Amino acid sequence: MDDLEDDKVPANGIAILGMACRVPGAGSPEALWRNLCAGHEAITRFSREELLAAGHEPALVDNPDYVPLNRVLDDVASFDAGFFGFTPREAELLDPQQRLFLECAEEALEVAGYGARAQRGAVGVFAGVSTSAYLLHNLLPNAELLRKHGAFHLFLHNEKDFLATRVSYKLDLRGPSVNVQTACSTSLVAVHLACQALLESECDIALAGGASIRVPQISGYLYQKDMIFSPDGRACAFDARARGTVGGNGVGVVVLKRLDAAIADRDPILAVLRGSAINNDGASKVGYTAPSVEGQARAIGEALAVAGVGAVSISHVEAHGTATPLGDPIEVAALTRVFRAETDAKRVCTLGALKNNLGHMDAAAGVGGLIKAVLMLKHRMVPPSPAFQAPNPQIDLANSPFYVNTALEAWRTDGGPRRAGVSAFGIGGTNAHVIVEEAPVVPPSEPAQAFQLLTLSARSEGALTQVAQRLAGHLEGEDAGDLADVAYTLHVGREPFAFRRAVVCQSREEALQALRGEGGGAGGAVAAVAAVAA
Repeated sequence: MDDLEDDKVPANGIAILGMACRVPGAGSPEALWRNLCAGHEAITRFSREELLAAGHEPALVDNPDYVPLNRVLDDVASFDAGFFGFTPREAELLDPQQRLFLECAEEALEVAGYGARAQRGAVGVFAGVSTSAYLLHNLLPNAELLRKHGAFHLFLHNEKDFLATRVSYKLDLRGPSVNVQTACSTSLVAVHLACQALLESECDIALAGGASIRVPQISGYLYQKDMIFSPDGRACAFDARARGTVGGNGVGVVVLKRLDAAIADRDPILAVLRGSAINNDGASKVGYTAPSVEGQARAIGEALAVAGVGAVSISHVEAHGTATPLGDPIEVAALTRVFRAETDAKRVCTLGALKNNLGHMDAAAGVGGLIKAVLMLKHRMVPPSPAFQAPNPQIDLANSPFYVNTALEAWRTDGGPRRAGVSAFGIGGTNAHVIVEEAPVVPPSEPAQAFQLLTLSARSEGALTQVAQRLAGHLEGEDAGDLADVAYTLHVGREPFAFRRAVVCQSREEALQALRGEGGGAGGAVAAVAAVAA
């Protein structure tokens, strides 16, 4: 979108205000973007000794078909339990998927400028999580733990049904709280349902996303011919070497708001969801777990119709891209059917798949693809597909509208706004597709007064120091924004906690000096004040 004129604001537009993620090799969207641009494949190989020490049987580890690779998520066991009001016992029992999703939900709200409860209005939560491997492999085999706490508490802290409502309870969110379970399409379906709730005014803001973490992470898998997993631990979507998918661990959350309301409130907008659609294949496929050209094409076409845009305006598709012999050809066939209804052009749209970098994040796969697409729109760049060498012979890419890029390139446009389609297709046939567009250009802020007051708070002195360090890092970044806007967001968009600090400054440089405890400043204009509330 070029500007904020009322007649150019889509009636069904949804603004993406904030994002947070934890994926292998990256603890934030910014770190993920750096890895994507570098073509990084987040693969960890384990030695025989590491696998045996983790408790795997020698017969399994020594099997020639055993693949000793995984996508490892850093700090999966760490959790700021006290911040969210969990007792040590509760934290011990809580599924790591739910722990990290809760942290990402809080972080995404802060990124969006809605960390303060008084500013949020009604906030909905739409999310899903994979089966708790933590319950299966860590808790249930522990007879003493089961005897001590009882089966009810183990399931209460690990069952899928309690993800969204636990977030609503811990963060005091009063909008709809809905757990979504559609297998691999879960988190993108959650995004669609969140958009519908916003458009129906069931909530003012919505959180949407998913989590999937398989523990123990020091683990590989046994390759079986003609099954869905890759023989070498790599996902090579749309490539001639594509022989299967690989598992991946990850968590992703986005913060959504109606576009007209976001513009009126001058919220920071990362991108715009123009339209979305979900459906099911029904019986029009060879089997329950198989994908369907007809079902996928229908979902993509419906999303375009809801968005009010043509397929020819889409210049990137972030595909489901499982790298399976059956899935990839069907997905490209469905996309081609939709595009060919409008154009005969070739190689006009890039085709990517986050699974090539991170593996299949199951319930978090769809929101992961959406986060990648938003990052691309923000930076106006298309990252490379790291595992792509030659097209799958079952896919006629050369005569299709699509091509897979192997190097970082500028996202070109014919003059219209950059738009991407994002797909997620679940086993069982629930398909989801969303159309996401680059953010509108926001007019600059009004001239600000000379001095700014930066207010920081946390629940402990150590946490307050970390907050100051993170703010300093943000102010050094290219996305720091105007200092007055930063001050305003810190004042109204953060929940005040007991340990507090204030910085008075006239420039970014003075703010950095004070935050780092360097003191001084131009003419003594910097003052840093620390206070501890009773």
